[in-house]
Amino acid sequence: MATAALAMTVVAVQPAYGADLQDGLDNSTPSGNTDGRSIEASVGTPGQARISYSGNGIEGSGGLTGVSTSWTPPACYYAPVYTPEEFQAYWEDLSRNFYQSGWPQEDKDLLRDNLEESYGEEGEYPNYNVERQGEGMFWQVVRNDAYPVEDQLACPYRTFFVEFGEAPPDVPGVVDIATLAELAYERVRVPDTEIELNPDGDQTVNLATWVWLDQAAFEPVSVTASLDDYGLWATTTATPTALTIEPGTSDARLHPASGECAVSGDGSIGEPYSRGRSGEEPPCGVTYLRATHATGSYGLTASLTWEISWEGSDGSGATLPSGVFETTHEITVREVQAIVR
Repeated sequence: MATAALAMTVVAVQPAYGADLQDGLDNSTPSGNTDGRSIEASVGTPGQARISYSGNGIEGSGGLTGVSTSWTPPACYYAPVYTPEEFQAYWEDLSRNFYQSGWPQEDKDLLRDNLEESYGEEGEYPNYNVERQGEGMFWQVVRNDAYPVEDQLACPYRTFFVEFGEAPPDVPGVVDIATLAELAYERVRVPDTEIELNPDGDQTVNLATWVWLDQAAFEPVSVTASLDDYGLWATTTATPTALTIEPGTSDARLHPASGECAVSGDGSIGEPYSRGRSGEEPPCGVTYLRATHATGSYGLTASLTWEISWEGSDGSGATLPSGVFETTHEITVREVQAIVR
């Protein structure tokens, strides 16, 4: 949702969706144009969506949506934003600042008329539904400011009051369990792909480098997104499934040849090297064929694929596109000189 100062457009009420007092995303200047029953005025930042997040996937190094994945979070959606008392305070503060501004009087009168029509004694939500405090919330559009403005504006501005325990209006973009799963996915964080190597440190030409991951550090991570007062939630889980190695040079041989190291039955990826296995080919690793003294270090890239699934409070569930999180390690390879007598 945009966090900078927004522009507020007040338009005629549309009873089907409540008071349509619209926010735009461009700062604007007084126009004085009331021919289309609309005015624009700069206002402060609106409230945030009342969606709670929990789980062991919130704390971590990087988001899956920031790496290689075909999935993107929603550009906009409708969610609970204000309690009645908060909504009243929001509009009172906004209108107070607007009335004290240098806008034309006809614009100020238009704002009063719109507020009276929506929240006056005869309005759709009399006195901002303050007498129903604790019984429900006002829902509004939430915009993801990571998107271009035109994408954020795909959801028209709408306001509606939804009682706790009741379903919101059947309007495209209204938060449901599947949307909660997507919003949880957006917040999933995974650890860096810090691989273990043996030999540790500099590598040796024609000597296999064993690669593995610390099993305890790469367990599934989850984030739950909840509309607590409405009894709706979805848990999105990321599970590591495969490690892909790219040696950073063509002068190398991968193990296995595809460079894809699968997760074994116990959840481990690769095997730690143990004494006496130097002549074996590692289940996951790389053998460098040329030293780096003339070329500089090789960038060994380790890419971990995380499969994504979710389950919801109503028993529903599905999968979302996998994410790939990669880390590059600078590898120095030396030659071992032998003297034959």
